[in-house]
Amino acid sequence: MKILFVTRDKFPPFRPAATALFKVELAARGHQIDWVLQAAQPQPSSIQVFGSGTAYVGANSAGKRAHRRVIAHCQDLMNYLRVFRLMRTTRYDIVQVKDHYLPAIIALAACKLHKLPFCYWLAYPHAEGTLYKAREGITRYRWYYRIRGALWKWILYKILLPSSVHIFVQSEQMKRDVALEGIPEEKMTAVPGSIDLAEIPYQRRPVDIAQVKEMGDQGVLYLGTLSRVRHMDFLLRAFEKVAVVNSRATLYMLGKGDEPEDDMFLKEEARRLGIADRVIFTGHLPMEQAWEYIRRAAVCVSPYFPTMILNSTSPTKLIEYMAMARPTVGNDHPEQKLVLESSGGGMCVAYDESVFAEAINTLLSEPDTAREMGLKGRAFVEKYRTNAVMANVVEGQYRRICTQKSTADERTGSVSS
Repeated sequence: MKILFVTRDKFPPFRPAATALFKVELAARGHQIDWVLQAAQPQPSSIQVFGSGTAYVGANSAGKRAHRRVIAHCQDLMNYLRVFRLMRTTRYDIVQVKDHYLPAIIALAACKLHKLPFCYWLAYPHAEGTLYKAREGITRYRWYYRIRGALWKWILYKILLPSSVHIFVQSEQMKRDVALEGIPEEKMTAVPGSIDLAEIPYQRRPVDIAQVKEMGDQGVLYLGTLSRVRHMDFLLRAFEKVAVVNSRATLYMLGKGDEPEDDMFLKEEARRLGIADRVIFTGHLPMEQAWEYIRRAAVCVSPYFPTMILNSTSPTKLIEYMAMARPTVGNDHPEQKLVLESSGGGMCVAYDESVFAEAINTLLSEPDTAREMGLKGRAFVEKYRTNAVMANVVEGQYRRICTQKSTADERTGSVSS
């Protein structure tokens, strides 16, 4: 198949749904994937060989000043106008748009003109997330976020999704949430977080990193964003209760927030709770180092603040922990509950600081139980959550769409003749 992939991801893309599935898995099966996206760093537009196809990379003049950001948005939109020419010169089988809104309207119009199947991929509820930040004041420009969120939501549920031949979503919960907006569930397929086992250093020799060697055998680890919308102060308050019981426990926070204020807020909270000397903020780390922290952690944690926005996600960190055979404590977030209860790879508890702390202490004090859970989690990932398994799901839907289109074209041809 020839697939045109129009994505919100910047070039070079790094998110799993883009790189793992489209650049690696589907390309390895002989499919040609052409990309339309914007450069991540300030640079002129370019056309590059990428994966099994070509990347049409838009210019980016982004900077800190508002007018530079406006210019960058305009450059982004101009780049997406390429789709009209691309669809005219290349006969694509599928046009896949991921997480974009205004550019998605351009792609949809081009699909209507050239009679090509338009598919949409919703990896995160950006519209709802933007409105949530405006309501909660987690942004400097609340009025702008209200307008943008409302516009995106209208575009998504009134234009893009109703016009899509098929829709890929991040989880079964997201499928249910989208269905409440009037989109038929049978039109959607959940593609939850997955990993490439070949990239997981599960049985490889550990990397010699001094900071990791000092971790000890009672390390509690969180890997992910420290954004205020995630309410990671919950984990600090839970760990305060862990520290009272276990004098050797240390919490490692791997990641950073969307804004510098996010990190500062959590560090100040750790000082306020009196656990600043027991909490290590590493900032963003290369994945090679992050894997070593995960390898040596006694317990990994995945707390998710219970909101509609986060409930619809599929936590990749959970799958990464389990792929390294680490026992995990997570709260009863829909996707986490499904995975932890199905696999036996950890403990799923209520979003309650005391209950969360008790679960962590249980696994820290019962290493044999923790080890058994870790192995069960690894087995689950091997069977159900690899990129190859998810690529099978996506490829199957694409083939079904192509078959239906081919059948419809034949019928139309027969009627015409």
